[in-house]
Amino acid sequence: MEIQLRELIEKIKSDGVAAAESEASQIIENAQKQADKIIADAKSQADKLRADSKEENERLVKVSEDAIRQAGRNLLISFRESVNKELSAIIGEKINETYATENLANIITKVIVSLTENDDSDDIAVLLNSKDVKLLEDSLLALLKEKATEGITLIPNDDFNGGFRVAVNNGTAYYDYSAKAVTEMLSAYLNPRVTELMKEAE
Repeated sequence: MEIQLRELIEKIKSDGVAAAESEASQIIENAQKQADKIIADAKSQADKLRADSKEENERLVKVSEDAIRQAGRNLLISFRESVNKELSAIIGEKINETYATENLANIITKVIVSLTENDDSDDIAVLLNSKDVKLLEDSLLALLKEKATEGITLIPNDDFNGGFRVAVNNGTAYYDYSAKAVTEMLSAYLNPRVTELMKEAE
């Protein structure tokens, strides 16, 4: 009986140890699986963070480069506009110098002579501001008479400052040589050329 009891105890011990070992093995296996999952999740999250960080970094670099390019374009446009504005001012200044009283009579005479030689225009009138009519009347008419161009009428017109306009055929056509018109015309011609030259220099 004692032997049977000892055997029973040994069997219980043996079964208990086996069960404990099996349970421990299962716990270890589960723990290992859980640890592997945690590591895999952590690695996956780290990879995602790296990818997101790289993508955000690339986006920021692109945004910065675009901003720099746009700032460069804006600066260049502003510079061109400034140069064109300055050019127009210089042209206007030179036109006003050219139209100074001592030159204006000669310029008008050349225009009138050219019109009468190359055109069938008649009834020619020169429109000048009142001040220039008073200053130029005698010298201009004398110059025109000298060039065998007669029948020219000088008409005071204060709608513009500096320069002159020529009306032909009873005012049905006008040639505008006012300081403003000539400045605008020369600026319109020169500004694109300056812009092109600046582009070539880029």
